[in-house]
Amino acid sequence: MVLKSFAKINLTLSVIKKMANGFHDIQSLFCLVDLSDKIYIKKIYNKKIDEISFRGPFSKMVKKNENSIIKILRIMRQKNMIFNYYSIKVIKNIPVFSGFGGGTSNAATILKYLMGKKIEKKIIEELTNKIGSDLRLFFYKQGFLRNLKTIVKLRKEHKLYFLLAFPRIKSSTKEVYLKTKQRSKKRVFLQKSKKDKKNLLNFISSVGNDLQLNVEKNNPIIRELLINICKESGCYLSKMTGSGSACFGLFINERCSKAALISLRKKYPKFWFSIAKTI
Repeated sequence: MVLKSFAKINLTLSVIKKMANGFHDIQSLFCLVDLSDKIYIKKIYNKKIDEISFRGPFSKMVKKNENSIIKILRIMRQKNMIFNYYSIKVIKNIPVFSGFGGGTSNAATILKYLMGKKIEKKIIEELTNKIGSDLRLFFYKQGFLRNLKTIVKLRKEHKLYFLLAFPRIKSSTKEVYLKTKQRSKKRVFLQKSKKDKKNLLNFISSVGNDLQLNVEKNNPIIRELLINICKESGCYLSKMTGSGSACFGLFINERCSKAALISLRKKYPKFWFSIAKTI
């Protein structure tokens, strides 16, 4: 079986407050895009050990002895959710340590495949606490994270076009959150108004990424990159996704995103670029 494990983009990211348990309460409008890892999975017979390997352009950056796939399989066995063992080969097309959530997406994709049915919210919550807060995002194509436990699914899914850029700078999520002092007020996400694409784009434009400024201070090249993305024809806006260092430009159509890709690859030949759209 071949599975597609999709990347996610945080279109907005607001840090509300630091909670007593050490985590940060955040809000985020997010979407999944067609940039994906490929996962080849099959059951192993007469063996009681998983065989997990990674290939592809970003495979060398994955921790082979402890990663999201090993974690999700271990936890699922502890909870008696699975009893078999598997051969799993992952083609890593999603940049690692970028903010696209590739590792968590791999875990969510395997979880959904092995369960083969709708998973109870209680189970998702338990697994999210062990794998990472992004896990629940990968059960939605487009949504609004109202708080760390609540996601509002968009009633109307919009087609959005992106240029993705990764400066190959490793950004530690833990360190970025610890150093970020900026706080935002909680927002009420009105579903009705977001059915209109113009209103959705206005919302994305008006709400930033509270983690971005801190990452830019330590890496001025990211600020420069975002400015140059925004200068490209047909670009609505540019931002960093998640805790970075990956960035995105939101474009009016695929043609403009492809033109920007050609232009920016010339300016930044050592960076990774790709075009993408919502799935």
